[in-house]
Amino acid sequence: MTRKFDLILEPDLPSVDYPLPKLPPDEDLWIFGYGSLMWRPGFDHLGVQDAQLYGYHRAFCVTSVVHRGTAENPGLVLGLDRGGSCRGKGILCPADIREPVIDYLYRREMVTSVYQPRMVRVRLLEDGVMAPALTFVADPAHEQYCGKPSLEEAARIIARAHGRGGPNVEYLKSTLTHLDEFGIADGPLHRIMELIEKGD
Repeated sequence: MTRKFDLILEPDLPSVDYPLPKLPPDEDLWIFGYGSLMWRPGFDHLGVQDAQLYGYHRAFCVTSVVHRGTAENPGLVLGLDRGGSCRGKGILCPADIREPVIDYLYRREMVTSVYQPRMVRVRLLEDGVMAPALTFVADPAHEQYCGKPSLEEAARIIARAHGRGGPNVEYLKSTLTHLDEFGIADGPLHRIMELIEKGD
C-alpha cells in the first residue's frame, strides 16, 4: 500500500496514486537527476556524486502545455528517452526519509504521468561502483511524448513557446547554464541554442 505524506515545502502538488518501488529495508536510496533535480533536489540528502546512466539519454522528447507552452502552442521539456547514456547526478537520500521523499518526487514529476519511475543502475563516477537508483523516464505511450524532433524542429518550437513558467527558451538557457557549471557536455542542447540565437 502506498503511504502518503503531507509536504511542507510544496503542499499544493497533487498526490499521485502509484506504488512505491520495492526497496531493501533500511538502505539509503540513490536518486538519479538529469535535469532540475541536479541543482534543485528539494529534499535533504547525504551527498551528491557525478553519475552515468546507460540505456537512456537526455532529450527534448516531452511536450509542455502548461509550464513552458500551451495546448495551442506546446513547448518542449526534457525527459530520459531510450538509448545511449546520460551524465547526471546521483543524490543520496537517507533511509529514514525515503518514503516521504519518493512521495514528493512522485508529486513533482508525475503530475500528468508522462514521466514514470524506474529503478535503474548508475555508475557513480567518483568511485566507479554501480548502484541502484530511482529515476523518472519518459513514457513513449503517453500523449505528451513527442519522440525525437530534429534539432531544427526543436529550436523552432522552443523559440516561440511560452507557458505559465515563462518562455521555453529560458528553460533551455537555465538547463545549459547548470550543465556547463557541472562540466556536463551536451552537444545537442547547445546546438539547439545556437539555432535559436541564429534565428533559424
